[in-house]
Amino acid sequence: MTRHKIYSMSVAAVYPHYIAKAERKGRTKDEVDEIIGWLTGYSADQLGTELANGTDFETFFARAPHMNPSRTLIKGMICGIRVEEIEDPLMQEIRYLDKLVDELAKGKAMEKILRKA
Repeated sequence: MTRHKIYSMSVAAVYPHYIAKAERKGRTKDEVDEIIGWLTGYSADQLGTELANGTDFETFFARAPHMNPSRTLIKGMICGIRVEEIEDPLMQEIRYLDKLVDELAKGKAMEKILRKA
């Protein structure tokens, strides 16, 4: 099976794009960080360390302190694919994050993004 290029890509290389996407729609870096924390269990300091170290996506998710069990409630399309139907576990985690950032940029309320309501 071919490894996806994104697995070895630094999270820090993509992170500014998440921030820019959110900020273009009036959302904030803190909200993006909150989403990442909710999904992975990383604190703000831990996230900062992973970004500073240039951690790749594969390692980032493998080292995540606590993957939120409610992430399986994330449904919908990202890049033309239903996230709930992605078979590769790592790709699904990456797409969950993409979907959450998309929801933020589309103006969805944080409590809905974080599956609290």
